[in-house]
Amino acid sequence: MKAEYRAARTRAKIHGTSERPRLTVHISNLHITAQVIDDDKKVTLAYATTVGSKLTGSKTEKAAAIGKEIAEKAKKAKVKTVVFDRGANAYAGRMSALADAARKEGLEF
Repeated sequence: MKAEYRAARTRAKIHGTSERPRLTVHISNLHITAQVIDDDKKVTLAYATTVGSKLTGSKTEKAAAIGKEIAEKAKKAKVKTVVFDRGANAYAGRMSALADAARKEGLEF
């Protein structure tokens, strides 16, 4: 219940537009998913996940790989800057590894 409140509080301050879409990240016990979303048009511009992939290594390494992949897909969709939506998660560990990898590939936020 507390996580839902935390996510709602974070999301209330964040809104993706055409110029600056929202990069949302979901981390479960097994998988990591990242999406670049234009909230005005309600369209997903880019999507990357570990579901069905053959990534190996720790979850932090998988998060970094997803960060790199989402940045590459966002570039193909002609997105350079995004608003980072971490949801209910703290900006540490896997979340920061994903964000750092995306920044390293040229995505700005």
